[in-house]
Amino acid sequence: MDAAGWDERYRGSELVWKAEPNRFVAQELAGLEPSGRAVDLAAGEGRNAVWLAERGWEVEAVDFSAVGLEKAERLAADRGVRLRAVQTDLTLWAPPEATYDLALIAYLHLPWPEMAQILTRAATAVRRGGTLLLVGHDAANPERGHGGPQDPRVLYSPGQVADLWRPYADILRAEAVTRPVTTAEGGNRTALDALVHAVRR
Repeated sequence: MDAAGWDERYRGSELVWKAEPNRFVAQELAGLEPSGRAVDLAAGEGRNAVWLAERGWEVEAVDFSAVGLEKAERLAADRGVRLRAVQTDLTLWAPPEATYDLALIAYLHLPWPEMAQILTRAATAVRRGGTLLLVGHDAANPERGHGGPQDPRVLYSPGQVADLWRPYADILRAEAVTRPVTTAEGGNRTALDALVHAVRR
């Protein structure tokens, strides 16, 4: 889906996603001492970026949807925190090296050549000792899980991401994790996500 498509999806007054952070983002980062600048790539309506700001991070929320970022700024204001919204296509995102202390990539799905470039830029944009965290729909989710993109070209495995980051960072965790999902009909299903947590060398 392009920026216009996401703008349309986000246009309603209600949040498309919950205001609370993603469960894996909260689990992996709750114990991390806020230590400066964080960037949330594909921030959408800002639920993870706002949570990080509430914890004391100086947060940059990056997304190509102007509507999503407006909602992120409103959510931040409602929670009494600030974030810096940056509207850009992530395929064009080119931050200086060693800029951030934390880079979060949650549910960003692009064809692997583009995704790999963004993940490499995220790795080099993090300072030594900083944290990299990716959460996304696992490549096996269409067969073994529920929901999410069904196009295998935009999905990835934890090992794929870990191999890309290994030249830059120590991999603390790289595995497929399950997430409960409530369907539109009220049923309970399970989604399979990829999770990679690393520390920049």
